[in-house]
Amino acid sequence: MGNARLQSIHVHPVKALRGLAPREAAVEPWGLAGDRRWALIDDGGKVVTQRRQPRLALAAAELLPGGVRLSAPGMEPLTVPVPHPGKTVVVEIFRDKVEGVPAEDPAAHAWCSAYLGMDVRLVHMDDPATRRPVDPRYARPGETVSFADGYPLLLTTTASLDALNHLLAQGDHAAEGPLPMNRFRPNLVVSGTGPWAEDGWTRVTVGEVAFRVAKPCGRCVVTTTDQGTGGRGREPLHTLGRHRRLGDKLVFGQNLVPLGPGTVRAGDPVEVVG
Repeated sequence: MGNARLQSIHVHPVKALRGLAPREAAVEPWGLAGDRRWALIDDGGKVVTQRRQPRLALAAAELLPGGVRLSAPGMEPLTVPVPHPGKTVVVEIFRDKVEGVPAEDPAAHAWCSAYLGMDVRLVHMDDPATRRPVDPRYARPGETVSFADGYPLLLTTTASLDALNHLLAQGDHAAEGPLPMNRFRPNLVVSGTGPWAEDGWTRVTVGEVAFRVAKPCGRCVVTTTDQGTGGRGREPLHTLGRHRRLGDKLVFGQNLVPLGPGTVRAGDPVEVVG
C-alpha cells in the first residue's frame, strides 16, 4: 500500500448527470463540496436518476459560484442559481423522505422537463448538515449525506476494475468490455493497491483527510449504462453476480464517511490505518 495514490476526484453537482474531475476538492461532513447537492424529482416527489432515465448520462452540470450550469445535447446551456432559503418540498430518495428547495427560476424546471420528456423539477439541498441522516445501521450519530445514494463518498480502485474487466473478458458478454470507471460514478479513484484490497479496509486517509469505511457499495442497473451514449448492456452486473455477491447485493467499491474536514488532491498518498 506504500504506493497507493489518489488518481482522480469526481464531483457530480446534479445527481445522475455527468460530473466533473477537479484536481482538488474540499471534503465536507456530507461529502465533497458541491457533490450531489441538486437532484431532479418527478411529479410525485421521487428522485429521477439514470435508473429510469439513462439519457441523464448525456447531460452535464458544471459548478459555478452560486449555482450550476446545465448542458445537454440539443439544449441551450442554462445557468441556475442556488435558490434562497424558503418553501421546501418533500424529496423521496429510496426509503428516505427529505426536504429540498426548488429552483426559483421556472426555466430550470422547463429545461430539465424538455430534455427528459417528462415533468420534473430541479431541487437543491439547502442544509445538508440536518436534512438527511446516513442509514443508521451503518452510521454514527450526527452523520449526514447529500442526495448521494446513501453515503457521503464512494471510493473505487483501478486494480479492482482491472480485475473485474479480466473476469468479464472470460464471460458470456466479453464484447461489452473492458468497462471504464465512470460506469461506477465514484468520488475517489485510487491506484497502486491490490485487486479488491479495499474489501478489508475500515479506515483510510487520503492526504490530510481521514475517512471511515462504512460498507461495500451495492450496485444497480446504472452500472450497465454507457455514460457516453446512454445505451444499456448486461455488464458489469452479470459478472458481479457471479463473482462479487455479498448477501443480496452485487458489490463494487466502498462507501466512505469523512472523519474530519480538509482537502483532497489528485496525487495524494492513500494510507490504510485500519
